[in-house]
Formats: sequence, C-alpha cells, structure tokens
Amino acid sequence: MRWDELAGSSLEDILAWASDQPWAQAMAACGQDAGWHSEGDVWTHTKMVCAQLPGFEGWSLLTPHERTVLIFTALFHDSGKPVTSVIEPITGRVTSPKHALKGEHLCRSALRDLGCDLTTREEITRLVRFHGRPPFLLEKPDPAHEVVSLSWLVSNKLLYLFALADTRGRKTAEMSRPEENLQFWKLVAEENDCFEQPYPFANDQARFLFYRQKEPNLHYVPFEDYRSTVTMMSGLPGSGKDTWLATNRPDLPVVSLDGVRSELEIDPTDDQGEVVQVGRERCREFLRSGRSFAFNATNLLRLTRQRWIDLFADYQARIEIVYVEPPLSVILDQNKRRERPVPEKVLRGLAARCEPPTSTEVHCLLIHPPGTRS
Repeated sequence: MRWDELAGSSLEDILAWASDQPWAQAMAACGQDAGWHSEGDVWTHTKMVCAQLPGFEGWSLLTPHERTVLIFTALFHDSGKPVTSVIEPITGRVTSPKHALKGEHLCRSALRDLGCDLTTREEITRLVRFHGRPPFLLEKPDPAHEVVSLSWLVSNKLLYLFALADTRGRKTAEMSRPEENLQFWKLVAEENDCFEQPYPFANDQARFLFYRQKEPNLHYVPFEDYRSTVTMMSGLPGSGKDTWLATNRPDLPVVSLDGVRSELEIDPTDDQGEVVQVGRERCREFLRSGRSFAFNATNLLRLTRQRWIDLFADYQARIEIVYVEPPLSVILDQNKRRERPVPEKVLRGLAARCEPPTSTEVHCLLIHPPGTRS
C-alpha cells in the first residue's frame, strides 16, 4: 500500500495495515514496565493511544493533514522500544533509553518506503523524536526556552495533543505525569505565541544565535551584518546537488569535497582526513576575503553539518542550507549514471541514517524539490 491511499484510510484500516508490519509485530512482542504500562506490550499501548485520538474535543476541527500526522505519530512513537528495552539488573524495571531517537529513524525509513511526501514525513518523525518532552516541562530550568526551541521543529499544538493521547492511552492508575503538566506546556506555548506557529524571532540572526546557545534573550534584536553568504548543499549521493547549483547558483564558486577527493585521488572508502582539511582551507580562503561561495558535500548528519556551520559562523557568514531529496528510486537511478557510483547497499544505508536539516541550524533552509515525494 502506498502513502496516498493509506493516509486517506480510516483509523481502523490503518491499524489493520500496521498490525502486519514487522515493526508493529516487534512492538507486540516487547513488554513494558508495569509501573508505567500495566496494559502490557508496546503494541497494546500504541493501539490504546490511537483509540484516544478521535475522542478529543475538537478532533473534527483538525485538518485531515493534522489528523493523519497524529495517527502516524501514535503508530511510531514507541517503535524504537523493541531495540532499546533492557531490564535493570538490580531493580528489575524495564527501561527503553533513547527509544524516541531510534523510533525517529525507523519511522523515517518506513514512511520513505511508503512514498510519504518529505514535509509530512519530517513532521511525523520529529513528533516521534520529541513526543516525551511535554510531561517534564516543570523540570526544565527555563520552560519558555524549552517550548520555544521545539516550536521550529514540531507543532506545539500537535505535540500537546499527542502527549494527552499518550498519557490517556494506558491502564496505569498511579500516573507520575499528570495532565496538569501537559496543560502547562500549552499555557507556556500560548504565552510565547508559539502554540500554533513557530516562535516569532525578531530576525533570522536572532533565531540562529538562539539555537547556537549564543543568545538566551528571546527578545534580542541583533543587527544582521554578514560578510558573505555560504550556500551549503545537503543530500544523498546522486540526489542532484550539482544540478541544483548549476541551475540556481551558476555564478557561485564551489568548494566540493567530491572534487577535492578526485584531485587528491583518494577513494571514498579511504581515510578522509586530508580531504576535509583541504576543503576547510579552501572554504577559509573565501571566508577571509568575504566572498560568497557554495559548499558541496553530502552533509547528511547534523553533527557533520554543525562542524562546517561553526567554521562559517566564525567568519560572520550568512548560511543557507539547500537540502535535495528526490524519490529514492530517482536517486538510485541517477547514482548509477555517476562517474563513480556509490554501491546501492551503501546508499540505502546512508538514507537510513540521514538526518534532514532543519531551520534551527542555519539562517535559511531551502528544500528541493518543494513537496517532493520521498
């Protein structure tokens, strides 16, 4: 079944489809700690969460898109538990550390295989990643910063509604995460004008500094004085990054790690230390002169991107990321036609680990093609 057909189905039909999927069957075989989930296994809890959604006051007022996002968030929110659950040797309690992170990656791969569009896919995967945050807002040293910081990653409204369903979709009588905590999340988000929209930073630089933890004052209005603009490409090998640059930024000089690798005759499977060192120095030459340029590499992981962004920011550059993701079938086909194609197994592995960039990383994020099927 493909995404367009599945997303328009009833909740009952979606659950029937999901129950046959390997990730759901793994959840059905995964027990949980009775102190939190006396209802039993992970899949039982998942179905109970899904059942809560249509009962929400105002469910019918949500858009079809919002209802679909919440349903699939419910399906995948605990999908990472089967690979993370452990029994504590002393207490005997079951814990699932970092299950939301594992669930994010599993969800992204499953939705990609279904043909879910990129925007919807990332909405759902990020809700899966951060679904556990609202109940613990009172424990944060600065609740407003917590709520604001997530507003550019997820819809706080949908996060709040899902947290209600997650809390109610269990049988445990003595809950240590009362709904009053969730109401606090909603209240703080509304007070900061970011319940139904991202927080309205004064400008792009204010947002950039906030997420880099350089400026904690939410009302700070920095002067936007950039020495140059760096266009940072991101995407799988064969996704079309070179084509995008040639079409949209034809006059920009380009620092390409593939180009450096080819010049130095270093294979992609060899140590890349020299490639990165040469690439950084070429970037510095442009940065020192204040000349705008493009930096072309896969940049699939947030940590990898952050190292380059740190370099560009040190030279007061305005930084834009262009993330290119056509359908995986297109990428595989285009990769075969490259001079040095990446083995398909490696390419699929990169896709599974990919962390698409967000607006929290840079001054400007461009997605190509907009509304693409993933």
